[in-house]
Amino acid sequence: MLQAKQELLAALAAGLDQLSPGAGEKAAFELPKAAAHGDLASTAAMQLAKPLKRNPRQVAEALRDSLLATPAFGKWVDAVEIAGPGFLNIRLKAAAKQQVVREVLASGGSFGAQPSNGQRILVEFVSANPTGPLHVGHGRQAALGDAICNLYETQGWNVWREFYYNDAGVQIETLARSTQLRAKGVKPGDAGWPEAAYNGDYIQDIADDFLARKTVKADDREFTASGDSEDLDGIRQFAVAYLRHEQDLDLQAFAVKFDNYYLESSLYTSGKVEQTVQRLKDAGKTYEQDGALWLKSTDYGDDKDRVMRKSDGGYTYFVPDVAYHITKWERGFTKVVNIQGTDHHGTIARVRAGLQAANVGIPQGYPDYVLHTMVRVMRGGEEVKISKRAGSYVTLRDLVEWTSKDAVRFFLLSRKPDTEYVFDVDLALAQNNDNPVYYVQYAHARICSVLAAWGGDPSTLKNADLSSLEHPAALNLMLQVARYPEVLAAAAADFAPHDITFYLRELAAAYHSYYDSERILVDDEKLKTARLALVAACAQVLHNGLAVLGVSAPAKM
Repeated sequence: MLQAKQELLAALAAGLDQLSPGAGEKAAFELPKAAAHGDLASTAAMQLAKPLKRNPRQVAEALRDSLLATPAFGKWVDAVEIAGPGFLNIRLKAAAKQQVVREVLASGGSFGAQPSNGQRILVEFVSANPTGPLHVGHGRQAALGDAICNLYETQGWNVWREFYYNDAGVQIETLARSTQLRAKGVKPGDAGWPEAAYNGDYIQDIADDFLARKTVKADDREFTASGDSEDLDGIRQFAVAYLRHEQDLDLQAFAVKFDNYYLESSLYTSGKVEQTVQRLKDAGKTYEQDGALWLKSTDYGDDKDRVMRKSDGGYTYFVPDVAYHITKWERGFTKVVNIQGTDHHGTIARVRAGLQAANVGIPQGYPDYVLHTMVRVMRGGEEVKISKRAGSYVTLRDLVEWTSKDAVRFFLLSRKPDTEYVFDVDLALAQNNDNPVYYVQYAHARICSVLAAWGGDPSTLKNADLSSLEHPAALNLMLQVARYPEVLAAAAADFAPHDITFYLRELAAAYHSYYDSERILVDDEKLKTARLALVAACAQVLHNGLAVLGVSAPAKM
């Protein structure tokens, strides 16, 4: 069907150019709002009516006559109907829809993917400071970031996954002192325990391992403890390495891998922060006031100028962010996406302002941001707020252990990132159609069981005669399968992996409907082979789509 649609689109573009030179550049098909209206639709006639100073229905009639005279429409289209003020509703022949089955079986795991475009993209996500276990908000960010990376890979981009974290500063100092107190036998509730200290049981675990002189190894560092409770710097380094290791375990359980870990401290030790500040000064975009250094961020649309260097000499947190993003640009990443919580919204304008003011060639709107809200967790009908391990929040590993990696990923991706999400643990465990990930995975497993019962060689299905696939449920299933490449492309462009979850649920529904409508393993060999080819193609697309989300496609359930 992809080939058929490409030929039809080319014919539409040519027809529009005949009516108005240059109009063909905007040729596009839409899906009709109701399946009864046809398979494809075009609003081009209504868009052309005003510049042509003609009645839109008359333009639609002229365009329809032109299209029906083309070889492509003669080959693939049953009818072109005019509706309302000038909608063109196109009804495809069964052969056009059947074609997608061969396309899927020929492409396999690459169906829907585009060839390499030679472009690079850096996606920064999770970026949790090593001060405690990853919480469910980090989980949402991990699912979003990894799925967006997978989406861009399907569109031919060379994707780089990066984890940025603060390995210094007040929070790390609090972590070190909390661990030191535990190592000395002081615990939460005791006299001398600071209000700002970290209270989770994991702090005691770190202290015990430090006293035992253990060695901890994370993806980006390794450290051996001295065992001396007075060694605050050693405690700090050990605690950071310990928690980075813990985060690695969380991410491994979630099947997320990074290409690089970037340390905020390196921006200072390498001089990049000072270089960035000097660039802004040299560009005339700073001024001194009240003992502080300010950025003229209002020159770039910010609502007020921002302090860069405080009167005490310390930099505000957006300054290293600007330096960090300059390094992204200098490393050759012309497209950058940051996945962050909505609490970072205020930093967007000032970071972009700093990048423009630095005058290093970075375009406006760099980087892109995807902001997500936090996640509430429900279990047994009640909200869960506390994890003993973390001390004050539900951890990502809690959620994975209570349910599964697949359920957590699918659920956290099933809504737009900026909408509040309630994770229902009981629903994630339910083995029924109310559980969306179960519903989709069951469709895949159901097809696998049919293919196993058949017992033939799946590679032979590529040559099946598909002409008998004319039942409405079969035709609808093929239309759903054919949508996948466009859904992928749109989801990547909009940073919208939730669109893939919606699509997979619709595809699974189309399969379940087809399964209930027609018996697949019939005695007629030709008919059986055609139906097997169709469901095998559906299984392949379900598998491909779940892979984009980082969710498995089980053969048995």
